Amino acid sequence: MRIGFGFDVHRLVPERELWLGGVMIEHELGLLGHSDADVAIHALCDALLGAACLRDIGYHFPDTDPRYKGIDSRKLLREVYRLVKEQGYMLGNCDITICAERPKINPHIPAMQEQLAQCLECELNQVSIKATTTERLGFTGREEGISAYAVALINKS
Repeated sequence: MRIGFGFDVHRLVPERELWLGGVMIEHELGLLGHSDADVAIHALCDALLGAACLRDIGYHFPDTDPRYKGIDSRKLLREVYRLVKEQGYMLGNCDITICAERPKINPHIPAMQEQLAQCLECELNQVSIKATTTERLGFTGREEGISAYAVALINKS
C-alpha cells in the first residue's frame, strides 16, 4: 500500500474553457495552460505518480511538447494510470479538493466522479471530490486562479 500527494494551480483568464475533473463548466473565465489546464486531474495525476514513485506530471507530459498542446487531461490521467498499473498497482481510493470562489463546484461533483472513475477503471465510491473557497483570501479568493489538492492510495495488484 502506498500513498501520494498532488497539487496544481492555474490562472483564470478570459476566452478559455473551464475544465475541472473532466467536466466542462460554464463560466466567463477558463484556466490557462498548455493542456486543458484541468487542475483537479493534474493534482490527481501527481498524486498517483507520487504514490508509484514515478516523478511528476511535468516529467511525463512536458509543456514544451506540442503533442500535449490543448490535450484533454482525461487522456493524461488514463496514461498515468496505465503507468501505475505497469508498476503492479491499482487504485485503492483518491480524494481531491478543488479550491475556487466561483463558479460553484458542488453541482458538478457527481459528473466529475463519473469521469474520473471511468479513467481509473474503478467504482464511484473510490473517487472523493470536495470543493471549498478560501474565504476571499489569496489568489483564489481574488478569483485569479483555481487550485486543487489530491491524495491517492494505491495497492499492489
